[in-house]
Amino acid sequence: MLNKTEIKGNWHVLKGKLKEKYAQLTDNDLLYVEGKEEELLGRIQQRTGRTRREIERDIENLLPLKSR
Repeated sequence: MLNKTEIKGNWHVLKGKLKEKYAQLTDNDLLYVEGKEEELLGRIQQRTGRTRREIERDIENLLPLKSR
């Protein structure tokens, strides 16, 4: 399960890494709004065609090691 605090604290790094991994994502797709994490995951799912669990796993793997 993703830790929202870790995501928020590392969002700028994660955003860049997600854009590298999924070239089809735009800045608008990756807008982070606190409390709207579900909506963010939904946008990424819609654009990439990946499942929620796959996206969560990718985000976990992209987090800096010190945050894991």
